[in-house]
Amino acid sequence: MRTALWITVLTLFLGLAFQACKSGKGGGINLFTADQDMELGRQVNEQILNDPKQFPLLPERGNEEVYRYVRSIAQKLLRTGKVQYADKFVWEVRIIDDSKTLNAFCTPGGYIYVYTGLIKFLDSEDQLAGVMGHEIAHAALRHSTRQMTQVYGLAALTSIITGKANPGLIEQIVQGLLALRFSRNHETESDTYSVIYLCATDYNAAGAAGFFKKMDGRGGNPPEFLSTHPDPGNRIANIEAKARELGCTGMQTNTAEYQRIKQLLR
Repeated sequence: MRTALWITVLTLFLGLAFQACKSGKGGGINLFTADQDMELGRQVNEQILNDPKQFPLLPERGNEEVYRYVRSIAQKLLRTGKVQYADKFVWEVRIIDDSKTLNAFCTPGGYIYVYTGLIKFLDSEDQLAGVMGHEIAHAALRHSTRQMTQVYGLAALTSIITGKANPGLIEQIVQGLLALRFSRNHETESDTYSVIYLCATDYNAAGAAGFFKKMDGRGGNPPEFLSTHPDPGNRIANIEAKARELGCTGMQTNTAEYQRIKQLLR
């Protein structure tokens, strides 16, 4: 009887894995559902909001114009029709008030965080849109839970699906998501989709390349989140090549308006 039960479980597992391989992008199987991405993202978002020391949020009051500006960029990308789960995930945008950190990230389920350090570092709106498009792609292609599947596998799947996951496992998964480093394949795919998203707008579709050009000329050690990523030089070439391949015609950088918004951040 026990053997028959395990055969049934194994068959179910292989079936789910096969479907994930067939339908998913980004390489690797994903045993989490999109709804579970949203739930995990909600828990990660809650953890961030409850940790102002590590994630000091820029107050919305007094910074309304900056928030409107950054959120309008996200909405412009989401309205292209190219972003998977654009109508399902939450896609909330918040700004972290940390001028020393050149970063942005997007949790499963679409909670988008942009650091003031990144906004101040970049030169134009298309560059910020390119980086945000890259992070949105990580969430839309569900890269986080693909990697979590590799880490936690069937045990996490069964406990989360049945709602029986113990708090320790949930906490471990949430912490793992906050510290997650994406694979090189996932980074390359997100670069590609950043171009795809921007190509459907009037932006310069290779906007994300501007970030890597600035990083390449900055000198010194790269930020920690770039330390295991593909070589910036290769990423610049790949991003620009993809824009040419797609025949993207947008040229907008909105540099003057971007500089005005930067001046609002003190």
